[in-house]
Amino acid sequence: MEFCASFAGSNAEEDGAPYNILTYKVAGKKFAYFKTSEPEQWRFSIRVSPDRFLELTDQAGVKPARYMGRFHWVTIIDVNAFPEQYLRQLIKASYTRAVESLPKYRQRQLASKG
Repeated sequence: MEFCASFAGSNAEEDGAPYNILTYKVAGKKFAYFKTSEPEQWRFSIRVSPDRFLELTDQAGVKPARYMGRFHWVTIIDVNAFPEQYLRQLIKASYTRAVESLPKYRQRQLASKG
Protein backbone atom coordinates (compact mmCIF):
# COMPACT_ATOMS: atom_id res chain seq x y z
CA MET A 1 0.00 0.00 0.00
CA GLU A 2 3.00 2.27 0.36
CA PHE A 3 3.35 1.78 -3.38
CA CYS A 4 -0.12 3.24 -4.02
CA ALA A 5 0.56 6.15 -1.70
CA SER A 6 3.77 6.99 -3.60
CA PHE A 7 1.96 8.23 -6.72
CA ALA A 8 1.57 11.97 -7.31
CA GLY A 9 -1.75 13.21 -5.91
CA SER A 10 -2.66 9.85 -4.41
CA ASN A 11 -4.73 9.77 -1.25
CA ALA A 12 -6.25 6.96 0.78
CA GLU A 13 -9.72 6.70 2.24
CA GLU A 14 -10.76 3.94 4.60
CA ASP A 15 -14.30 2.65 4.96
CA GLY A 16 -14.68 0.82 8.26
CA ALA A 17 -17.11 -1.92 9.20
CA PRO A 18 -19.02 -3.47 7.60
CA TYR A 19 -17.13 -2.72 4.35
CA ASN A 20 -13.51 -2.68 5.55
CA ILE A 21 -12.09 -1.29 2.33
CA LEU A 22 -9.07 0.95 1.81
CA THR A 23 -9.49 3.00 -1.38
CA TYR A 24 -6.76 4.86 -3.24
CA LYS A 25 -7.76 7.81 -5.41
CA VAL A 26 -6.16 10.52 -7.47
CA ALA A 27 -8.19 13.74 -7.78
CA GLY A 28 -11.30 11.81 -6.75
CA LYS A 29 -10.79 8.99 -9.28
CA LYS A 30 -10.35 5.52 -7.80
CA PHE A 31 -7.42 3.47 -9.02
CA ALA A 32 -7.18 0.68 -6.41
CA TYR A 33 -9.05 -0.65 -3.44
CA PHE A 34 -8.06 -3.26 -0.88
CA LYS A 35 -10.11 -5.45 1.44
CA THR A 36 -8.72 -4.95 4.96
CA SER A 37 -10.50 -7.66 6.95
CA GLU A 38 -10.44 -11.45 7.06
CA PRO A 39 -11.18 -13.75 5.33
CA GLU A 40 -10.44 -11.67 2.20
CA GLN A 41 -7.69 -9.50 3.65
CA TRP A 42 -5.48 -7.75 1.06
CA ARG A 43 -7.50 -8.97 -1.91
CA PHE A 44 -7.54 -5.94 -4.17
CA SER A 45 -9.21 -4.49 -7.23
CA ILE A 46 -7.84 -2.34 -10.03
CA ARG A 47 -9.00 -0.96 -13.36
CA VAL A 48 -7.42 -2.45 -16.48
CA SER A 49 -7.70 -2.08 -20.24
CA PRO A 50 -10.38 -4.13 -22.04
CA ASP A 51 -7.71 -6.45 -23.50
CA ARG A 52 -6.02 -6.96 -20.14
CA PHE A 53 -9.44 -7.56 -18.56
CA LEU A 54 -10.03 -10.58 -20.83
CA GLU A 55 -6.49 -11.82 -20.29
CA LEU A 56 -6.63 -11.55 -16.50
CA THR A 57 -10.12 -12.93 -15.95
CA ASP A 58 -9.06 -16.09 -17.81
CA GLN A 59 -6.46 -16.75 -15.09
CA ALA A 60 -6.99 -18.52 -11.80
CA GLY A 61 -6.91 -16.11 -8.86
CA VAL A 62 -8.56 -13.22 -10.74
CA LYS A 63 -12.22 -12.39 -11.30
CA PRO A 64 -14.26 -9.42 -12.51
CA ALA A 65 -14.64 -6.94 -9.66
CA ARG A 66 -17.99 -6.99 -7.91
CA TYR A 67 -20.28 -4.30 -9.35
CA MET A 68 -17.36 -2.82 -11.33
CA GLY A 69 -16.54 -5.60 -13.79
CA ARG A 70 -18.45 -3.90 -16.59
CA PHE A 71 -16.03 -0.98 -16.26
CA HIS A 72 -13.01 -3.31 -16.66
CA TRP A 73 -12.14 -3.62 -12.99
CA VAL A 74 -10.67 -6.92 -11.82
CA THR A 75 -10.16 -8.35 -8.36
CA ILE A 76 -6.89 -10.12 -7.64
CA ILE A 77 -8.05 -12.81 -5.25
CA ASP A 78 -4.84 -14.77 -4.87
CA VAL A 79 -2.11 -12.15 -4.54
CA ASN A 80 0.54 -14.82 -3.94
CA ALA A 81 -0.13 -16.35 -7.38
CA PHE A 82 1.51 -13.37 -9.11
CA PRO A 83 5.00 -11.87 -8.94
CA GLU A 84 5.12 -8.64 -6.95
CA GLN A 85 6.58 -6.71 -9.89
CA TYR A 86 3.67 -7.76 -12.11
CA LEU A 87 1.14 -6.60 -9.51
CA ARG A 88 2.98 -3.27 -9.25
CA GLN A 89 2.75 -2.86 -13.03
CA LEU A 90 -1.00 -3.49 -12.91
CA ILE A 91 -1.49 -0.96 -10.10
CA LYS A 92 0.64 1.63 -11.92
CA ALA A 93 -1.41 1.10 -15.10
CA SER A 94 -4.63 1.58 -13.10
CA TYR A 95 -3.27 4.83 -11.65
CA THR A 96 -2.31 5.98 -15.16
CA ARG A 97 -5.82 5.23 -16.46
CA ALA A 98 -7.31 7.29 -13.61
CA VAL A 99 -4.99 10.22 -14.35
CA GLU A 100 -5.74 10.04 -18.08
CA SER A 101 -9.46 10.41 -17.32
CA LEU A 102 -8.83 13.77 -15.61
CA PRO A 103 -8.99 17.14 -17.36
CA LYS A 104 -5.73 18.11 -19.09
CA TYR A 105 -4.97 20.96 -16.68
CA ARG A 106 -5.25 18.54 -13.73
CA GLN A 107 -2.97 16.05 -15.50
CA ARG A 108 -0.36 18.80 -15.93
CA GLN A 109 -0.61 19.69 -12.22
CA LEU A 110 0.02 16.06 -11.24
CA ALA A 111 2.89 15.72 -13.71
CA SER A 112 4.61 18.76 -12.19
CA LYS A 113 4.36 17.15 -8.72
CA GLY A 114 5.70 13.75 -9.82
